[in-house]
Amino acid sequence: MSAAEAVMPRGRWLAVVTAITGTVFIAAGAFWLSFTALADLARRSGIDAGQAWAWPLIVDGIIVVATVAVVALASQHRRTWYPWTLLAAGAVVSVTANAIHAIIAADTDVPSILAASVAAIPPLVLLAITHLTVILTRPLAPTADASETVPEQAVAERTEATDGTAAPRVDAAPTYTTPAPLVPVSQRRAKAARLREVEGWSNKQIARHLGVHPATVGRWFASEVKEETS
Repeated sequence: MSAAEAVMPRGRWLAVVTAITGTVFIAAGAFWLSFTALADLARRSGIDAGQAWAWPLIVDGIIVVATVAVVALASQHRRTWYPWTLLAAGAVVSVTANAIHAIIAADTDVPSILAASVAAIPPLVLLAITHLTVILTRPLAPTADASETVPEQAVAERTEATDGTAAPRVDAAPTYTTPAPLVPVSQRRAKAARLREVEGWSNKQIARHLGVHPATVGRWFASEVKEETS
């Protein structure tokens, strides 16, 4: 291993730690500003002073929880419309409530639009910085190099040829030491159909997930349509 290869992982790790530390401090400041404004608005709205602190936790807390849920479900290739809805609703309520509080509590010499704009920044920053923090702390998916992906694609194409369908021409045979496991084409086609119908994936995403060429996925679906119409 060269010196550059040994330094890069440590440098990348330090950059991530620095970014996470900064985002945590910014998120804490944005949450505190939004918290005090929403708590004061709750007290002004008639909520008891001993209970007013819970209202900003509910409003801004849903932003944090929904952001984490969006990133977690997206990494599992699951539908994220519900957490996105909660995230949008929480952001709208937080921004609106902060703006209303600024208009009510602002000095008479300050224009209302300016006070509302300044008060809307903390909840928006909290939304953005929380999403960034979750992305930074999410582990990276392992990436396969060319020596691992090319043999899997070559094996898949050979399997298709034995199944009776035409395989694309390969100009140069890949070299590898460990052969990839042979996966029946029927299983790959069934998984591709499920990813397309249930998850709504494109042919390119399916091909990348199964380790085949996008044209192969296109032939699978074309053959299915031909079988249904015949």
